[in-house]
Amino acid sequence: MNDIQLQPRPPLTKQGDKPGVPLDLAVFFVRLLEFVTVLVSGALATALVRDTLTPDSAGLYSRVVVVAAIAYGVLGESLGCYDVDAQFSLRRAWQRVATSWVTVALFMITLGFLLKSSDVVSRGWALGWFAGGGAMLLAVRAASTFWVRRLKNQGTFNQRVAIFGAGVQGARFADYVLSHDRLTISLVGFFDDRRDGRVPATASNVPVLGNLSALISMIRDGRIDQVVVALPWSAETRLQQIVSRLALTPVKIRLAPDLASFAFVRRPLVMLGELPVMTLFERPISGIDAGVKSAEDRILTVLILAVIWPLLLVVALAVKLDSPGPIFFRQPREGFNNRPFRVFKFRTMYHDHGQVDGIDQVSRNDTRVTRVGRLLRRTSLDELPQLFNVLQGNMSLVGPRPHAPSTRAGGRLFPEVVASYAARHKVKPGITGWAQVCGWRGETDTEAKLVKRFEHDLYYIENWSLWFDLYILARTVGALILPKNAF
Repeated sequence: MNDIQLQPRPPLTKQGDKPGVPLDLAVFFVRLLEFVTVLVSGALATALVRDTLTPDSAGLYSRVVVVAAIAYGVLGESLGCYDVDAQFSLRRAWQRVATSWVTVALFMITLGFLLKSSDVVSRGWALGWFAGGGAMLLAVRAASTFWVRRLKNQGTFNQRVAIFGAGVQGARFADYVLSHDRLTISLVGFFDDRRDGRVPATASNVPVLGNLSALISMIRDGRIDQVVVALPWSAETRLQQIVSRLALTPVKIRLAPDLASFAFVRRPLVMLGELPVMTLFERPISGIDAGVKSAEDRILTVLILAVIWPLLLVVALAVKLDSPGPIFFRQPREGFNNRPFRVFKFRTMYHDHGQVDGIDQVSRNDTRVTRVGRLLRRTSLDELPQLFNVLQGNMSLVGPRPHAPSTRAGGRLFPEVVASYAARHKVKPGITGWAQVCGWRGETDTEAKLVKRFEHDLYYIENWSLWFDLYILARTVGALILPKNAF
């Protein structure tokens, strides 16, 4: 086999031939340092009140501090205080440290209540220790984060990684590594066993150093810590041959993502039995979240109806007296999973001008709108009957606004303007939504307005939380007081 020749050996990395120090060692030191910090902060708080303590109470305080230190270590681990991303980001580190310390305080309060010993501990001592210990933990984490960052910038933790496969897949993997400076990786070079003329001298500014034999030789010399095989997954036989030879060497061997995987690089991997699979998209607001949102809709809707039912009666009477026709207007809309349903609204147009299909959106000074209807539309009171849609389960209080299938923007149907428009239907439509409180309500007379509304709807779907819903509802009240783009 005519292998490509091993090129002259270049300088490997800024750390030379030395193997990297494991990052886990630094993280262990951070764990130990914070454990000691909790003990020291407790000892300092105890020293400040030593004159008021008896020998028995001093011993009790010492035991409380030790239990809290152990609890902080366990909770900090489970809450991600010592994950890799928290070692390089001070914001994330402080958030997780603060959350862990507050959780420890709640745990100790609960434990004291259950053991009926909370009255024995001085509240002044406990508050002082909580404040002082929290401040010390944040200060220690800030110092350790800067220390770890400095070591990372010096290449201390970097593993020397070789990429086997100098094709498009390998180059894309190298680009990814080089563009993420928080990775603890130093790329040694590419290796490839294809014939001369088919392998470039460099790929992604990383040199091609030789073939598989050259790679194994460098591994035997102790100059490589990890090998990433970047070959097409469809080349199963070739992959097995390469891996079988590399498996005889004492280095970590990993398989780079196939080309298609780079398009979904942020998607999580999960285990399906013993088989790793990539989750491309999940059903939003599912499981417990779906139950929480459903309870939110039902409870708040009942409370709102209990308060505003006199207003509903007044509006219904005004609609009936203003012009002949029914009080309510029911129109087909597309809801969750593109399922059709009929939305309830107070009638705001003259009865003979109402449209069910082939909708022409209401414009400013539209002659089809009644006198009462104009007021209802300006104040959004015409939307209140949709509370009954919420009770029926067709809608939510908060979500993307439902539109009639025939509605147009700039003369084109909504799905023609935005090809993925149906993604809004991953959740139930809402009476109000993120797009509406951000000012994207009313007539979508241009395609740009529809795109903005769509972007806000997707943001809501991807970032839903109970608190986000409550925030939108609070802003909706302000939007009703100072209406914009409603007519």
